[in-house]
Amino acid sequence: MQIPSLKSSVSADEWQLRVDLAAGYRLVAAYGMSDLVFTHISARIPGPEHHFLINPYGMMFDEITASSLVKVDQSCHTLSDSPFPVNPAGFTIHSAIHQARKDAGCVLHTHTRAGIAVSAQQDGVLPISQQSTFVLASLAYHDYEGVALRDEEKPRLQADLGDKTFLMLRNHGLLTVGRTVADAFLSMYTFENTCRIQVDALAGGKALTPIDPQILQGMNAVMKTVTVGQGAALVWPALLRKLDRMDPGYRD
Repeated sequence: MQIPSLKSSVSADEWQLRVDLAAGYRLVAAYGMSDLVFTHISARIPGPEHHFLINPYGMMFDEITASSLVKVDQSCHTLSDSPFPVNPAGFTIHSAIHQARKDAGCVLHTHTRAGIAVSAQQDGVLPISQQSTFVLASLAYHDYEGVALRDEEKPRLQADLGDKTFLMLRNHGLLTVGRTVADAFLSMYTFENTCRIQVDALAGGKALTPIDPQILQGMNAVMKTVTVGQGAALVWPALLRKLDRMDPGYRD
């Protein structure tokens, strides 16, 4: 479906956010982390209005463009024209986190096989890979309460997340919080690979070698060193170049 460009109708800041968020959706699809039209990536629009961008409900992640993203308020009321609806139920988790975490410029949630598999394991993430060390440095858990439709779950979700970057939703999936779309995506890429490695390792049927707990200390500082102080900004331009080679249509 061809959706008219909004580039001339929104601020430069909002347009850049739209491009980045559309890229985030395309990358989640490209790296095998999407679930048909389900799950969401939300991003807070700069400014005092507390408005957000979210996917049009019914579009596959690899179809989403900058102009197709829908602007909503904190209650997921639509603030922009779109031929697609939005999913208020799907925004329940996102709105709770955006409300509690002013640093949450982007919230990314997935339903991957590996993520759900590890979320169903009593011990959660195990310290058995280099990837897991970064996740364990800032990981929280939230117990399953059924499909996340009820506002009464929000305070418990907010309390469980606290100030962490990674949230494992028990029996449900994975969630990351980032200052930018790039931050949330890089964290999710690491989270997802942590879970895939764990599932593969457990499937081997042999005893696992845990990482020394002392190595887990100070991993946030290590991550800054690994990314030469740039965090996700180090890899984001390369990811956009990858998307541009595949299909630059996300920028429309």
